[in-house]
Amino acid sequence: MSTDPTPFAGTLLGATIAAITPRDSTAERAARERLDRMTKPPGSLGVLEDVAAQLAGIAGVCPPPLPEPAAVAVFAGDHGVHAQGVTPWPQEVTAQMVANFAAGGAVVNAFAAQLGAAVVVVDVGVATPVGPAAGLLERNVRRGTADLSLGPAMTLAEARQAVEVGIGVATTLAAAGSGCLVTGDMGIGNTTAAAALVCAFTGAAPAAATGRGTGIDDPTLERKIAVVTRAVARVPARPATPEAALAALAELGGLEHAALAGFVLGAAAARVPVLLDGVIAGSAALVAAALCPAALEHALAGHTSAEPGAGLALRALGLRPLLGLDLRLGEGTGALLSLPLVASAARALRDVATFDSAGVTEK
Repeated sequence: MSTDPTPFAGTLLGATIAAITPRDSTAERAARERLDRMTKPPGSLGVLEDVAAQLAGIAGVCPPPLPEPAAVAVFAGDHGVHAQGVTPWPQEVTAQMVANFAAGGAVVNAFAAQLGAAVVVVDVGVATPVGPAAGLLERNVRRGTADLSLGPAMTLAEARQAVEVGIGVATTLAAAGSGCLVTGDMGIGNTTAAAALVCAFTGAAPAAATGRGTGIDDPTLERKIAVVTRAVARVPARPATPEAALAALAELGGLEHAALAGFVLGAAAARVPVLLDGVIAGSAALVAAALCPAALEHALAGHTSAEPGAGLALRALGLRPLLGLDLRLGEGTGALLSLPLVASAARALRDVATFDSAGVTEK
């Protein structure tokens, strides 16, 4: 175990970890007290009261600002493990979908338009160059990972660089005024890497954590489980230090997983709430939590995906999903759909009268 009190010293990752602090307990307590004085029975808003208090703790003030405008960052990367036949979809679909996101033609674009959220697409590891496009950030670390079933998916330096891409995107969006950051992803084969990360960081069995992704048949699922099993066997279970977490990420993860871990860290450092999407975001959040446990105090789980690894990740993180719609698309779609719940919790805390101010008699 490392005894270095400042892991990754002199790097953006190290500086970001050092900047992350726990939620403000005074603001959170004030929110709880106000919620109990509001014109409603105590606790009657259920989980939304927890959300409202968390938002106050993140912002350090009660009531907190509304989580708007929101921005979803869709991080895209390709995977060398595609060569193992873990998905029937051709690898070029990743680049094609990146172009589709940039053109506004994907489900995430439709949901974001409905909610008034911005969409930023980030090429962090797409195998085929997509080319300049409006709304596309070209931050490619390498043209797809290596095959994680045969050896490390990327080097430690590449993993850290990809994490720092995510930190940079979160920092820029927060500085531009985004009041809520939403995780999105795209990458053919990325549920294989996600399952491997979930197994490594939670100790789950590959058969329990590996799902059908885009809808694979039984033989493909068996092959996918076998790939995850071989890969996870190379990694010590439940990495306990930041250095071990980065090493596990480099061994098993995708470039978009790494960037999403950084996105969570960057949001936490900026004290902006971050809404997690499905299994890719969940596996990335496990990495972020191992790098800096306090970062997860600033995260909310938008939904629980139909992918089995998503539920395993959220339970390990202690996060309760706001929605359960059996979604398994990715892109940030499920997290976006939960955004009105988060905004409603903040608005209620700000706008609802108290018994005293409204002249309403309490029980």
